[in-house]
Amino acid sequence: MHKIINKKNIPQILDVKIEKLSNLGFGIAKVDGYVIFVSGSCPEDFVKIRLTKKNKNFANAEIVEVIKPSPYRVEPFCKMQKVCGACQLQFINYPKQLEFKRDIVKDTMRSIFGSEIEVKEVVPSPKVTEYRHKLQYPVSETKESKRIVAGYYKQNSHELVNIKHCPIQPEFCNEIIEFIRIASKECNVSGYVEKEHKGLLRHVVIRTSAYSRKNLVILVINSKSVPEEIKELANGIFNEFENVSGVEINFNDKKTNLILGDNTKLLEGVDFVEEKLCDKIFKIGAKTFFQVNPYCANNIFEYIKKYISSNFVSPTILDAYAGISAFGICLSDIASEVTTVEEVPESVSLAKNILKENRIKNIEAYCADAGVFFEELVHKGKQFDITVLDPPRKGCTEESLNYALKLTKKAIIYVSCNPATLARDLKYLKENGGKITSVQPFDMFPHTYHIENVAIIEL
Repeated sequence: MHKIINKKNIPQILDVKIEKLSNLGFGIAKVDGYVIFVSGSCPEDFVKIRLTKKNKNFANAEIVEVIKPSPYRVEPFCKMQKVCGACQLQFINYPKQLEFKRDIVKDTMRSIFGSEIEVKEVVPSPKVTEYRHKLQYPVSETKESKRIVAGYYKQNSHELVNIKHCPIQPEFCNEIIEFIRIASKECNVSGYVEKEHKGLLRHVVIRTSAYSRKNLVILVINSKSVPEEIKELANGIFNEFENVSGVEINFNDKKTNLILGDNTKLLEGVDFVEEKLCDKIFKIGAKTFFQVNPYCANNIFEYIKKYISSNFVSPTILDAYAGISAFGICLSDIASEVTTVEEVPESVSLAKNILKENRIKNIEAYCADAGVFFEELVHKGKQFDITVLDPPRKGCTEESLNYALKLTKKAIIYVSCNPATLARDLKYLKENGGKITSVQPFDMFPHTYHIENVAIIEL
């Protein structure tokens, strides 16, 4: 190992051993206490690296040569892993991925709580390939031949990689995307060029069902109306694939990183697919929030259901940030009554249809901003035995947490995909009377650094 006294004089090329992974999946090496983040590296790798960027307290680097590979390093099963930014950890064996993800959660909790919070072993995903049932492919075209390309961006870039086969999504999704590449050219549909804000087809979004194997295809276009060539493309997709239940057009003509615009129009078939979780049938639309890995999602629902049924008898439940009321619906069998709140009208409309079709009569689904709805419930003196919080990645506001504490008599169940905001919010709940009994990680996103967590807070 190199002995360096002045960190400013660290050579551009050096040999290091990777100690562990960062929360973003980069290998961490240290030279005299100076931290170096190495992309594409595995714990216990011994590698030759090239520094790409130096900062006062850390540097970024890339691998020049793997001198001695880690015993945890494996050959990625996807040929595009090194150029595609989607599966950062695919070169690490799966048991080590789970260990790494648990360490992320433990380190995050330890930084705030010390060692007092129990972080359980990660529950693995039932499937580690073909598990992703929502895909969002950016679309563009080549400069000279105008060939349509669709795939994922390279990590930390807007350079589009044309992905012909992605093994983490169902195989028939690859077939649909390939058909769209070819048919778009035949229908004279241009691909979107981001720098120029020109071209028609911006994204292809597919919602696919593990239960029915049906697919809802959404074509996102840079237009306010539906051109004839897009109608022809939509018709071609619908007629080509028996397992495509519908084709929709989403209008997004703004210069934005957001994938979907505000308005969606159905051109062929129906505007949903059906998924089955906890023996309940759900309808999922273009803008419906629903977990991308239904196999892991079912594990999460069953885990929460088991905790509640083991500790409470016919409780009243509040399901906040509810989406299509998935948690509320899965928990309705063990609850006396459930109240759900979600601010997206399309999701609430779907939820009400799901309740009707599943003949569930003990749930009231409301369309409202969660904070405003909480305030109204507090003013009415309403309380629930259990509150389920499943907020966006940014977590909850202190105001919402305060309302949750006032509205809940026995336990808050907090579901989060972001360990940092989860730890922050748990700290606030603990300081205000909550007892954090456990944090259970679930591997919702195999081969990535992302991790889903369920925290139990008893009051």
